[in-house]
Amino acid sequence: MGHNKLKAAILGLNTNGRLLLEAARNAGNFEIEAVADTDTILAEKTAEEFQCASFDDYRQLLTTMDAHTPDEPRCLLVAANMHSCEEYIRMAIKKKFHVLKFPPPSRDFEETAELVRLSEEEETKFAIANSDRFAKGSIALREFLEQGKIEQIFLMTVFCSYSNQQYHNWQTDPKLAGGGVLLHNCYRIIDRIVSNFGVAQQVYSQQTNQAHDRQQRSYLVEDTTVVTLKFSDTFIGNIIASRRGGLGPEQESIHLYGHDKILTLDKNKLTLCDGSGEICEECKFEDDPKTCMTQLLQNFASSILEPEGNQLSCSARDNLKNMAVIESAYLSARTGFPEEPNKILQRQSGVPGIQTKID
Repeated sequence: MGHNKLKAAILGLNTNGRLLLEAARNAGNFEIEAVADTDTILAEKTAEEFQCASFDDYRQLLTTMDAHTPDEPRCLLVAANMHSCEEYIRMAIKKKFHVLKFPPPSRDFEETAELVRLSEEEETKFAIANSDRFAKGSIALREFLEQGKIEQIFLMTVFCSYSNQQYHNWQTDPKLAGGGVLLHNCYRIIDRIVSNFGVAQQVYSQQTNQAHDRQQRSYLVEDTTVVTLKFSDTFIGNIIASRRGGLGPEQESIHLYGHDKILTLDKNKLTLCDGSGEICEECKFEDDPKTCMTQLLQNFASSILEPEGNQLSCSARDNLKNMAVIESAYLSARTGFPEEPNKILQRQSGVPGIQTKID
């Protein structure tokens, strides 16, 4: 049975919330019923712009909105930080709302797995708004790999540098944030790695931050990390990531070293070189965040409104693989030993059917 529009509410009107809101309007298959933010004035102004109800209390929004029905499915688009809305996401799922959460899915693997179990028990969709899956760079990388343009990859190096322009106090607290640069800044690129190469066999990590002494450092999240990934006896990878102070552009790059080719993916360019550094092929692109998010939301809505033939491409279940890799990195930083993401996945016996490699 088809429906024209998916009724939606937005939780959190930060920069990510605004992106979700504008993309939902552009997608054409959403009807915005309400917006909510703890900033009352912001919520009211946004509601006036989008001709919908406004709330400054997340619980009130959910208690006011009608529950999902087969004839009028509803969804909650979440941009609010997890420590401020985890109980309301659970409430929404129990009211049969479909939920789309801005990445990361949650603060740790266990919390994500619990939400996956709950959504499946309630027969609702729980998805992650990782629009990078629809980015031209991600698509180009996947096509180059599928076409075998680089073979026998033995080394991957990833470099990420982010600025602290919008750094909030809660982001320094491990209990509230769950993690630092690896979880909140590197999530998209970890998804790109896992989607193309599967879950690493072993993960080893070292992490630190700029606190003045060791005692203080243990109570803060990391702003610098080095993660080593072992995919096989012949293929390893390395992620170097830092969240620095001050202004400046973000930097993300992936380098893949094969038998006789080197593949480099930067923000706006994918380059394939031979062993001597001569360019064999180059692909340039420009990604608009709103366009990518619009495509993701269209996929999310279609998987609910017309599920036959419209498979959800960003399910939280699939994202559990990313969270297992991240969880392994944090565990390794504490133990000083390599950790195995597959063991974390296997321990979640209540979450069956998780594949550790992409087919």
